[in-house]
Amino acid sequence: MGCASTCGILPSVSRTDPPNRHAIAQVQRLRTENAALLPEEATVACEEPLEIQVGGSSLAVVMRTPGHDRELALGFLLTERVVERSDQVVSVHRHARTTDPDDEDHVIRAVLAPGVAPDLDALRRNLFASSSCGVCGKATIENALAHAPPLDDPAEFPAGFFAGLPEALRSHQVGFDRTGGLHAAALFSGDGELLVVREDVGRHNAVDKVVGWALEDDRLPLSGHVLLVSGRVSYEIVQKALAARLPVVAAVSAPTSLAVDLAEQSGIALVAFLRGEHFGLYGRTSRVVG
Repeated sequence: MGCASTCGILPSVSRTDPPNRHAIAQVQRLRTENAALLPEEATVACEEPLEIQVGGSSLAVVMRTPGHDRELALGFLLTERVVERSDQVVSVHRHARTTDPDDEDHVIRAVLAPGVAPDLDALRRNLFASSSCGVCGKATIENALAHAPPLDDPAEFPAGFFAGLPEALRSHQVGFDRTGGLHAAALFSGDGELLVVREDVGRHNAVDKVVGWALEDDRLPLSGHVLLVSGRVSYEIVQKALAARLPVVAAVSAPTSLAVDLAEQSGIALVAFLRGEHFGLYGRTSRVVG
């Protein structure tokens, strides 16, 4: 059963935005109790496709949790290098390809400003590149740096800055509390203020929603800010942080090797395995001082 008929509405987890929905669904499952299987209703996170169009052309289909779709599309356009500034986007709106009312919830169209003409074919090839000849870690990093140069942000943070960030994020993970199935990303200012939290079934989508929020609020570039994610840090997370010009990415879990390599070459500090006052530091380690 799709989420269209079963999704609930949860309050926004952002302290700064008007209420927006975080979709959940009710499903049937069997629960074990004393070696018996008992039927019950369970709450899960909704996962639905969203087609992102530029003009009348389809750019990508992402699997996401419905809610903050406009921010997701804006963040995706920026982190995938379709646009660089908010004034390059004229509008972002729902678009239905058919008369089916459910279709409108799954297509969002961006209209770009006159003169903004990205190579959509090249972008699609990059988005769907496979592990074939010419695709390797070195080439991947070179491609990222060719489109977003290393940071010249002088921002530094004391080691103690990070201790309370996971708890602040966790206290706003409303969707995770209900489902146990949503990732989260949060943006913190240089003085430690929690600016926004977004949840999604996809780690990358949660980051794109945060970046889209910042783009729409004219906060880019995000110099002097910190991005916190609830899971591991992959290359894609660092690549998106670089596009948004974030000097620090923090995470409660591990980084990957390619994430560390890109962070080191791009000037981003990775704070990983963040547990209270303890963490591992990778990449541009000089950004964190004792």
